[in-house]
Amino acid sequence: MDYDCEISGDLLICRITSDRDLPTPIFCFSGMAPHEPVTGGTLVKAVGSYTEISLPDLQAGNVHTIKIGYSGGFTPANRAWMPLGPHLRIGKNLIPLPPTAAGRRAQPIEKHGAFSGLPIVPQPEIWQPSGTRMAIDGFASDDDALSAVAALATRQGMVFKGQHPVTMQTGDLGVDAYTIDITSDGVTITANSYGGRFYAGITLLTLLQQGPLPCGRISDAPRFGWRGQHLDTARHYYEPQTILALLDLMALLKLNRFHWHFADDEAFRLEIDSHPELWQRSAMRGEGHTLPGIFAGEIEQGGSYSKDTASGIIAHARALNIEIMPEIEAPAHALAITKIYPETRDPGDNGQECSVQGYRGNALNPAMPKTWELLNDIAKEVGEVFPFEMLHLGCDELPEDTWMGSPKARALMATEGLETTKDLQGWTIARLAQSVVQNGKRPAAWEEAAQGSQGGIGNGAVLFSWTGQGPGLDAARAGYDVVMTPAQHVYLDMAHSDDPDDWGASWAGFVSLEDTINWDPVPDQTLTDRIIGVQGTFWSEFTTRDTELWPMLMPRLLGVSAKAWQSTDMTPSQLVTLAGYYQTDDRGIIRISPP
Repeated sequence: MDYDCEISGDLLICRITSDRDLPTPIFCFSGMAPHEPVTGGTLVKAVGSYTEISLPDLQAGNVHTIKIGYSGGFTPANRAWMPLGPHLRIGKNLIPLPPTAAGRRAQPIEKHGAFSGLPIVPQPEIWQPSGTRMAIDGFASDDDALSAVAALATRQGMVFKGQHPVTMQTGDLGVDAYTIDITSDGVTITANSYGGRFYAGITLLTLLQQGPLPCGRISDAPRFGWRGQHLDTARHYYEPQTILALLDLMALLKLNRFHWHFADDEAFRLEIDSHPELWQRSAMRGEGHTLPGIFAGEIEQGGSYSKDTASGIIAHARALNIEIMPEIEAPAHALAITKIYPETRDPGDNGQECSVQGYRGNALNPAMPKTWELLNDIAKEVGEVFPFEMLHLGCDELPEDTWMGSPKARALMATEGLETTKDLQGWTIARLAQSVVQNGKRPAAWEEAAQGSQGGIGNGAVLFSWTGQGPGLDAARAGYDVVMTPAQHVYLDMAHSDDPDDWGASWAGFVSLEDTINWDPVPDQTLTDRIIGVQGTFWSEFTTRDTELWPMLMPRLLGVSAKAWQSTDMTPSQLVTLAGYYQTDDRGIIRISPP
């Protein structure tokens, strides 16, 4: 069975050459967004980007060509937009077709000469060299934070422990701040927190990989308390070991918040006890499951995370001075929930709203009692699994006119004095946030949670600005704390370039390494106290193997790190130079080379 596909203008041109006669086959696949056949077949089923096209009888040895377009105005940009998990269905028999060559074909970044400061990312606030260097075998200390650094070094194949003595002392420094005095007699670390001691160790570990240790004084402190990286494990199930490796990489770059996105339209992957059907029926996608192979690189794909697994990941993160914020999704991005629990939808709803992903009926109806039973139970139990103070509630990409065709929702709106979809969304997310506060957590949500005539989510929520910086600035002016995660700069699922042989999404543009540093998280200085952080984001619609993660994140995660930590600007050329010292392999192991 021969199969190939190429991008030609706005179309995908797929060719199938069968090695035998096949009666009325169905061509099944997924992709970046919803599709529609132009010639060569007839659409018989579509669930978002998952598509089934009926083909005419295939004759052995003959080439059959199918021309496929993306609906909704999307244009294929690169290989990631070609069919994922392609296969034929003949009756009940499935015939896999050769997969698209997946993943970014990363090229090592060439070094552009020596860097004038310390060759590390992020750059320290102050570096005062004494002008001498010394060759040492490592550092001697029994401090708990430095022991965590040593364990990280071992996992990364680096050396940290040795004979050079380290002395710890406390001082009047902020959280995660530190100073290091490096002399031939020993190292003195001054810090007032576990994080400060840990990051001092990370700096020493990085310098140790680069040859003789430079002597002098380093004074350092982060610009933002929130230095984050998000990972979507709903669209693609990442093995726990991959998540642990990502946490290690984050720690080496002084990032301290992991936004774990395990719930979305396509799956709910945490094994909660209150509603086990939710994860049991959504963890796997493909033939015979609740949802077909949406965003799947194989005929069947998926998995779930037990509470014990989550607890192990949380403990691993905490040793690295990283807190984990879990995210549940409400009220939209809930296709799996509405399929498993149809009582969350009004049976009288005749609305035709459709999400940007091509899903109909993917929003929970706040007028249905089952919606609140589920959301309150999920929020409470997930909050109990994760000790971090914050729970993210989602609240993004609600389809236009959602609930407008629901008599029950209309009645609720009349009772509450609401007029629009955004009004009802604001009322809904505020009610859920109030429940979260009663459970002892602080709510968080995407930027859309500020919408609505009643003022949005409220309840001291933190909002994440993703479509750009504008909504975040507006939210900050309205009194919300804001984390900046603008897609044009730190959405690391965007393709690095416009090369058609590259890999990734493109709706927000192409995000180069230089783009990750070429922006100001706080363009309005009156909002300094309200903009609390910077976060990178990675969505997994086109990820078919865990190993595809690393060449997408790196080297651009270096820019996220620099923006989140440094108070002083770094030029794009400086970042490119520093990026030449950092490489990752297909397991996420980082290699730091000498200047």
